[in-house]
Amino acid sequence: MSYDATYTRELPLVTSRADFKEIDQVLAHPTETKPTKGWWIAFGISFTALMIGALALTNTLYFGIGEWGNNQPVGWAFDIVNFVFWIGIGHAGTLISAILFLFRQRWRTGIARFAEAMTIFAVMTAGIFPIIHTGRPWLAGYLLPLPNQNGVWVNFLSPLLWDVFAVSTYFTVSLLFWGIGLVPDFAVLRNRTTNKIKKTIYSVASLGWTFSNRNWSNYERAYLILAGISTPLVLSVHSIVSFDFAVSIIPGWHTTIFPPYFVAGAIFSGFGMVSTVLIIVRKVFDLEHIITINHLEKMNKILLATGMMVGYAYGMEFFIAWYSGNTFEQFAFINRVFGPYAWAYWTMVSCNVFFPQLFWFKKVRTSIPITMVLVILVNVGMWFERFVIVVTSLHRDFLPSSWAMYIPTITDFGLLLGSFGFFFTFLLLFIKTMPLVSIAEIKAVVEGAQPSIHPEPHGEGGHK
Repeated sequence: MSYDATYTRELPLVTSRADFKEIDQVLAHPTETKPTKGWWIAFGISFTALMIGALALTNTLYFGIGEWGNNQPVGWAFDIVNFVFWIGIGHAGTLISAILFLFRQRWRTGIARFAEAMTIFAVMTAGIFPIIHTGRPWLAGYLLPLPNQNGVWVNFLSPLLWDVFAVSTYFTVSLLFWGIGLVPDFAVLRNRTTNKIKKTIYSVASLGWTFSNRNWSNYERAYLILAGISTPLVLSVHSIVSFDFAVSIIPGWHTTIFPPYFVAGAIFSGFGMVSTVLIIVRKVFDLEHIITINHLEKMNKILLATGMMVGYAYGMEFFIAWYSGNTFEQFAFINRVFGPYAWAYWTMVSCNVFFPQLFWFKKVRTSIPITMVLVILVNVGMWFERFVIVVTSLHRDFLPSSWAMYIPTITDFGLLLGSFGFFFTFLLLFIKTMPLVSIAEIKAVVEGAQPSIHPEPHGEGGHK
């Protein structure tokens, strides 16, 4: 089969016959024009949410974490729920960019850059919560494995420390991966701009890029190496996050299915958030011919597959609880389904298992309004999954005298809202300052960019 015959059976990745100059113009346009009214409205909403979060954080730092709803026995609540949720959001970027790149999935090109940016901002958002969870964030330096004036070392046997290593490594590699991919695009912006300040900034950021063969050869080698390094991180980071729970003896947490379950859930929630934002961005910035229905349909297929994995994990948890014969384990799961937090459990199952089954139908996968509703429900369901895991496993301890209900406070909700404000504020700034789709990669998949090989009639062979 010839090269172009391999791909002609798929929907086109770029639906218009755009030349390279037009691609430069379209993708650089948001960075070269003044913010639109819609952008300012979105930025105002996200920045307001960020300020509400800052106010809640200030209240927490001044009065202490007693301002939260945490109690005994629910010592982990919104703080760890939000941490695990945002780490999960950050998984889609590396999956789309690294793993799909290694498997030569060309459809990733329209969404990879945006997903990478979301990874960076989601991990930044997640990193806030473990630090403030300690109650004394100004002493966060003691979390690092460095000798200090008290001669006290961190506990290397604790999975909480493993989180520090895993998340910081993931963030560093993802930042390098994202930065390397931006270098050719910064060079395009450098050559296009007439503003001296912008030209200076883009010149520094482009690292002297000249579009030479040597530049491209080194770039592709570095990108491939970073993709190879990033790939195992997709599996390791959320596996280690799951160890925060799985290595404990708490019923509902002490289970070996948590690592693959958490990884599948992270990819599920990450793709849900990427789809949610991309559907809006492609409409606002007229990128329907770059980020096509084809891209969204493939992402919906991944959501369907990972949603079924998550549903399998839910069922397997109940099976193992029954099969173990452990009374405490069995009670923990019965309490989830029929206890006082049953509403949260069934919200989780409905949003993560039942509703995504609609993606079996092509009309649903290719419908923008229905997809938008479903991916928002996925985000809601995945947040409730973390809530169910954390709160329902803790609020009824081994002794009935230790049972208590967890009720979040206004400060808890303020921090949750502020985390979304933090994330979307950075995302909106990214949209206005950098190309949200990789210019170089889109040029590589536009129709006519690749050489075509057509066999001659009557078996004579040859190149055309």
